[in-house]
Amino acid sequence: MSDRSPRNRAPQRRPDKVRQVAYRVIRQVNGEDGYANLTLNKALRDQRLGGRDAAFCTELVHGTLRWQGTYDAFLARSVSRPLADLDPELLDLLRLGAHQLLRMRVDSYAAVNEMVTLTRSEAGQSRSGLVNAVLRKISQRTLDQWIANVAPKPEEDPLGYLSIAKAHPRWVIEAFADALAAPPSAPPADSAAPADSAERSASAEALDRAVEDLLDADNEPPKVTLVARPGLSDIDELIEAGASRARWSPYAAVLQGGGDPGRIQAVATGRAGVQDEGSQLVATALATAPIDGKDARWLDLCAGPGGKSALLAAIANQGEAVLTAIEPLKHRAELVRSNLRAIPGEHQVLIGDGTKPTWPAGWYDRVLADVPCTGLGALRRRPEARWRRTPDDVAELRPLQEALLASAITSVRPGGVVAYVTCSPHPGETREVVDAVLASRPDAVLEDARALFPGVPSLGEGPDVQLWPHLHGTDAMYLALIRRS
Repeated sequence: MSDRSPRNRAPQRRPDKVRQVAYRVIRQVNGEDGYANLTLNKALRDQRLGGRDAAFCTELVHGTLRWQGTYDAFLARSVSRPLADLDPELLDLLRLGAHQLLRMRVDSYAAVNEMVTLTRSEAGQSRSGLVNAVLRKISQRTLDQWIANVAPKPEEDPLGYLSIAKAHPRWVIEAFADALAAPPSAPPADSAAPADSAERSASAEALDRAVEDLLDADNEPPKVTLVARPGLSDIDELIEAGASRARWSPYAAVLQGGGDPGRIQAVATGRAGVQDEGSQLVATALATAPIDGKDARWLDLCAGPGGKSALLAAIANQGEAVLTAIEPLKHRAELVRSNLRAIPGEHQVLIGDGTKPTWPAGWYDRVLADVPCTGLGALRRRPEARWRRTPDDVAELRPLQEALLASAITSVRPGGVVAYVTCSPHPGETREVVDAVLASRPDAVLEDARALFPGVPSLGEGPDVQLWPHLHGTDAMYLALIRRS
C-alpha cells in the first residue's frame, strides 16, 4: 500500500508538473493499453502545457517508451530482484528516470532528485528509497557504457546486440532484415552462377548497414507532415502558414519546428490534414494508376481513421468519381466522416465488414485495401508498438488480411485496380499475403507499381513498392498494385 498518511510523511515539495504528466501518460500506455500519441495529446491539452514544457513532456513520454526494452536490460542489472516482481508503477518510474539520465540533457543530481520526489507523490515514501538507489546506479555509466556492459558482443550475436543498442525486439529486427534482403521476385532460370564469397560478404555488410540505418531512423521522432487536399487547399497555402514543401508527394508539406498543426486554418477547417508522406504516396498511386473505361466508383475497404479516404475523395472530386468508405467500427467510422466533412461530393461512409461485401461483384473501378496490420512500419510515431506487438500478432492478422484482399479483388471490375497496402514491412503481412491470394485468383495480375511513384528513388526491382524511413523519410508503407483481368 502507498505510504501517504500525514503522520508518516514529513512535508515534501511538490513534484515537477511536466514529469508528473509524462509519468501518468506512460502509465496509461503501459497499464491500460493506451496509444501514446492520443493519450499524450489529450494530457497536454488538459494540463495546458505548451512550448518548451510540451516538448520536454513529449520527449519524456516518447523517449521512455521507445527505449523501454533497453532500459529494462540495464535495470535488471541494477535491481536485486527480477523486474517482473516490481510493481508496474515502480518500473515505469525507473524507466522514466533512466531516460533522463542516459538520453537527455538533464543533470544527474536533478534527475534523481526529481524522480524521488515524483515517486513519493505517485507511489509513496516507502518506494522512494529504491528509486533513489537504482537511479544512482544507472547514473554511474553512460548509455554507451551500459550497452557495452549488458549487450551481447556484436560479433557473437549481432541481432542480440542490436536489440539492446537500438531498442527493438529481436523478432522485429529479424523481420526487417528479411524484408530488406528479400528479392522482388524469383531469379530467371538462366541467371548467373552464385556470387563468390567476397560478393556475398559485401552483400551481407550492405544488409547489416541497411538494418542499422533503419533502426536508427525508427528511433528518430518523425516530422509533422501535412497534406493539402486537392481542390480545397494547396502547398502554397501551407508554406505561407510556416511549412515547407516535402520531397515526394505533390500534396505534402512539412511543418517546420513541430508545433500544433491545428493552428493552421487549412487544417482546422479540414481542407488540409496531418498525414505521413508515405501514406499520401500509396493513396495517390491508386488514384493515378491507368485504367480503361469508366472511372466513377472508388472504394476504401477498411477506411478508419480516414486519412487516405480524405485524400482519395479529394482526388476523386477532380474527375467525376465518388468514394465509398467502409469501416466496421462505429467510432472509427465517425473519424472517417470527420475527415471527409470538408470534402464536397456524394461520398459515403458505411459501417460494415469489408470481408462480406453487400455490393455486387465488380462494382468498383478502384479499390483500396489498407488492411489492419501490426503497424511495424510506423514505430517512429508509435513507440509503444514495438514492445506491445508479438510474432503471434502477424499470424493472427494473416487470415483477415487475405480475406480483405480477396474481397477487394472481387469488388473491382475487370480492368480496374486494387491497391493492397500495409503500414508494415513484415514479409508475412506484405508479399506473402499477396502471393497467397493471387495463387488462387487467376483473374488477378500483379503489376509494376514503381512508375506510380515519380521521382521517388530506391524502389527496388518491383513489382511491388516498399517505402522505408531510412531511405525515404516516410513510414514503411507497402503497396502491391493488382489489376483484375
